[in-house]
Amino acid sequence: MHDDDHQSVYDGLTGGDESRWAFGAGLEAPDDALAGVGAPVPVGVDPHALATYCLMLGDDALVHSHRLSQWCSNAPDLEEDIALANVALDLLGQARLLLARAAVVDPGVVPVLPAGSPVPDEDALAFFRDAAEFRNVRLVEGENGDFAVTVARMLLFATHRLAVLQRLTASADPVLAAIAAKGVKEVAYHRDHAARWCVTLALGTEESRRRVVAGLERVWPFRDELSRTTPVEATAAAQGFGVDPGSVSDEVEAVLDQVLAASGLERPALPPVGEVAGGAGRDGRHTEAMGLLLAEMQVVARAHPLGRW
Repeated sequence: MHDDDHQSVYDGLTGGDESRWAFGAGLEAPDDALAGVGAPVPVGVDPHALATYCLMLGDDALVHSHRLSQWCSNAPDLEEDIALANVALDLLGQARLLLARAAVVDPGVVPVLPAGSPVPDEDALAFFRDAAEFRNVRLVEGENGDFAVTVARMLLFATHRLAVLQRLTASADPVLAAIAAKGVKEVAYHRDHAARWCVTLALGTEESRRRVVAGLERVWPFRDELSRTTPVEATAAAQGFGVDPGSVSDEVEAVLDQVLAASGLERPALPPVGEVAGGAGRDGRHTEAMGLLLAEMQVVARAHPLGRW
């Protein structure tokens, strides 16, 4: 694992200073957050494959961010309300950079808007694509459920994403490498925040334990999609700008084992969710929840495509 200064990333998980768990990575965005996204495509890198790979990572972050934002004013307490909002903002920032990079390296992925529309390319990708054009895994699009479901989803997603981002810091694409370097600090917090809540709920009351067990069972069938290697991801790994998601599986499993052991929980014995029409989220095959999520997220932009904000 990459946490070189700890024998186990969850040593002391149930003790120590708890104050730091409520506040995100504490990173301040630069004045021009999109500075540098227009860097040339490296020699030997397929622009369309790079753009599609950025969409995959960006859509994961965008959709998960939207789901987390729905907890604003609805979280169990004010401190957690702030924490989840910070996680959502971290992911939204990653999504903005990744979608902007996709638009730069392959303008053909950007939806065509009415003449005179002031909408930036990254916003066009967020608000003017239909569900079949999104490349996120289905794990992040499901309805929130109760707080324990959100904790379980964040744990699975952040554990895998952190392992991928750590390797992406060596990407042949300098923009992806820079986005990953910033994202590692953010997602390390997301993972550890979710892990701490998993332990807290599992070792709390009988009801809190029941809920976190149910939460894990609800999201667990969707986790295999995170490590399923698509042709685009295979190309990304072969050309040196991306990561084969299957290559991080051992590290991800080791971290999940540590969290479950600290929680006294068993792995859910559930099969992976099946494909739809021969594909999954990366192929634009989504659940019914995705269409409802996009209807809420995109309604204002689609109603006013020439609007200035």
